[in-house]
Amino acid sequence: MASNNLLVILAIVAVVLPSVTMATDYWVGDSNGWTNGTDYQTWAQDKVFYVGDKLVFNYTMGKHNVFKVNATGFSQCIIPPSNEALTSGHDIIPLMVPGKKWYICGVGQHCAQFGQKLVINVESGAPAPTPTKNSAHGILISGYQFFMAAVLAVAAMVMA
Repeated sequence: MASNNLLVILAIVAVVLPSVTMATDYWVGDSNGWTNGTDYQTWAQDKVFYVGDKLVFNYTMGKHNVFKVNATGFSQCIIPPSNEALTSGHDIIPLMVPGKKWYICGVGQHCAQFGQKLVINVESGAPAPTPTKNSAHGILISGYQFFMAAVLAVAAMVMA
């Protein structure tokens, strides 16, 4: 009897855990990347960011950079010291703490003149699992969940 209860618990964990622990990587600007001429506030407006998600800034190395700033630095395009710049061309920023986050490009007048800046709000709670459209990753997870549930159901029947 105790082994059946354990199998039920394991089945629930196997089905639920992968979808709950999945963080999202947000490619800032989608296919445009981090560049001039993209309205990043419009890009971010329909997204909900959670602790554990990551921002991925893609750009041509040497043509742009990324600075994390405060609200004043954001609104006034105040560029921090150059040693604080992210400059790899593929900068990944994990969102570890809830609250507002501000990012700007510090090259030339990219922030002030071209609006190359992003502000987001990071939520602390985990998102409810939602299906993703046309996502091979989502199909893989669904297949994994189905497989694990089937294996545990067969094991429960064999042990009963």
